Amino acid sequence: MAKVVSKVAYKPVGMLLGIGAGILAGAIFKQVWKLAAGDDDAPDATDEERGWGEILAAAALQGAIFAVVKAAVDRGGAAGMRRLTGRWPA
Repeated sequence: MAKVVSKVAYKPVGMLLGIGAGILAGAIFKQVWKLAAGDDDAPDATDEERGWGEILAAAALQGAIFAVVKAAVDRGGAAGMRRLTGRWPA
């Protein structure tokens, strides 16, 4: 029963952390793209002026950054929940 309560209690926290992770990952990607490409704006998939290589490289970089930031935030949130409640929110 306590495991169910812990899991339910963590849901809204996990959702907020996920939103924050997305925002943080987007900001990090913009800065990394500026450094890597020397361009303020990353290409969109439908950007006619950009080539396939640039678009796919930007998408791969963005995906990798998002995955790392999300994993770090999720893991940190779970560890924080354990410190707070004594239980892992799984």
